[in-house]
Amino acid sequence: MKKRFLAIIPATVLATGLMLLTGVSQASDDGGLATLRGAPVSAQEKTPTGEGLKKAIETAPIDRNYLDQPPLVSHAVDDYPITKDSNKCMDCHSVENYRKEKATRVSKTHFEGADGKTLANVSSRRHFCTQCHVPQIDAKPLVPNTFQRAK
Repeated sequence: MKKRFLAIIPATVLATGLMLLTGVSQASDDGGLATLRGAPVSAQEKTPTGEGLKKAIETAPIDRNYLDQPPLVSHAVDDYPITKDSNKCMDCHSVENYRKEKATRVSKTHFEGADGKTLANVSSRRHFCTQCHVPQIDAKPLVPNTFQRAK
């Protein structure tokens, strides 16, 4: 009977060997920054400046462009921490506070659990608001867009 032997190679040794075989190198003076197509990143692109960073715009509520679109955030949210234990958005948008704050009420769909049952509080699946609800900035589009809202 033949015995088979399995050699365990550390991941770093294996990765280094693969890079040598494929001609890929991690060592470079630019910290390894490259575009997705492998082009080097210019010094100007490596150092962000305040001129390229945009602030959220403050507006009246923004109309939705299609059915079931999550409402867009019409104010800055930089200072609204959302952690596993707290959600600053609920200070204004909760069922208890939305009238007093003149804010949009959190949707009843946010109180449905994974099993479809109604919960007393916002579902953990809906706790991190900025996954779907995004603040708007005054910036030109990155790509052309000809989308027209249905009338």
